[in-house]
Amino acid sequence: MKIVAVGRNYKDHAKELNNPVPEKPVIFLKPDTAVLKDNKDFYFPEFSKDVHYEVEVVLRICNEGKHVSKKFAHKYYDAIGLGIDFTARDIQADHKAKGLPWELAKAFDHSAVISPLIPKEEFADSQSLSFSLQKNGETVQEGHTKDMMFDYDSLISFISTYITLRKGDLIYTGTPAGVGPVQVGDKLEGFLEGKSMFTCQIK
Repeated sequence: MKIVAVGRNYKDHAKELNNPVPEKPVIFLKPDTAVLKDNKDFYFPEFSKDVHYEVEVVLRICNEGKHVSKKFAHKYYDAIGLGIDFTARDIQADHKAKGLPWELAKAFDHSAVISPLIPKEEFADSQSLSFSLQKNGETVQEGHTKDMMFDYDSLISFISTYITLRKGDLIYTGTPAGVGPVQVGDKLEGFLEGKSMFTCQIK
């Protein structure tokens, strides 16, 4: 299982970090060791002083796919969840300034919170979902999948042009504006269509 994550898929988020709005999806990977599930605690890593939350809708791939046509892409995911792409922002800024890859800032252990996954048939419209994140009971991020620059089908088609998707892979589809830092003692809670999907205590 691998995690394929999408950067800058919401214009407002790209702008809040002073990043250009991309013409094509921005893709990076996280390994399976990044997964943090079952509402487990997140332990602040010793190598960073500035870890940020980024809440994202997550797709689970259900079929192996290479060069998937956009019109058939809906057949390649079967469940939807909510996650956090934790980012060591200080490391990311340093690596971006040097033209280096982001992996140390994005792919570290337990940097990918994942909720239980819901069969997509249980949603009235799986491509039109509202989601949000609370920190210590206060809403800090709100988003809607209709605001994505690249929708689910476009992402699956694009990613599979370069990287074969396999059953069980996860796609983190990007975060809206409102990202920010976490500190030891914080509690995060993610909501999808108004339903609480996960909690995560920062230790």
